[in-house]
Amino acid sequence: MPITIQRETGLKVLTPPLADEEVLALHAGDEVLVTGYIYTARDAAHKRMYEALERGESLPFDIRGQIIYYVGPTPAKPGKVIGSAGPTTSGRVDKYTPRLYEAGLKASIGKGDRNQAVREALQNHKGIYLAAYAGTGVLISRNIKEVQPVAYEDLGTEAIVRLRVESFPCTVMNDAYGKDLFQMAKEQWQRVRVG
Repeated sequence: MPITIQRETGLKVLTPPLADEEVLALHAGDEVLVTGYIYTARDAAHKRMYEALERGESLPFDIRGQIIYYVGPTPAKPGKVIGSAGPTTSGRVDKYTPRLYEAGLKASIGKGDRNQAVREALQNHKGIYLAAYAGTGVLISRNIKEVQPVAYEDLGTEAIVRLRVESFPCTVMNDAYGKDLFQMAKEQWQRVRVG
């Protein structure tokens, strides 16, 4: 689905599954809203998916064009869809991530920077890395409207779950052109500090 613009905010809206053209229209520093279905996965789920791909097996969901959110949500309180759902540190899954982008993943959401192998995978496979706002897990949970278990339920909060999100706010940290917002910010800070 082509990228649309939310009238109220002027922000780009991403609706998975994402196509190459949509990914290539985004640049480090862009603020976006994600609306639609995304998948959760943390360390243990990534390890299982990586091992399945290495054995030539199918994944528990069609990863092509999809977005994975690095989160281990807390249990839902009565009357709520989900508990606190803030991002976890992305570097914890860096060793598995390039293989998932190779398999067709288009975006991941987390916090913190990515290693060189992940940044290269984004360029090689036309992917992006998005950051969610750390420390705002309760606020983020308000953008999650539906939760459906998908696979690896024995992993508890680290199971793969499909979330339906609305206007889920993120920032493009790494784009498909090799731009890294973390590095850009460091360079800008160095210029200000020296100048």
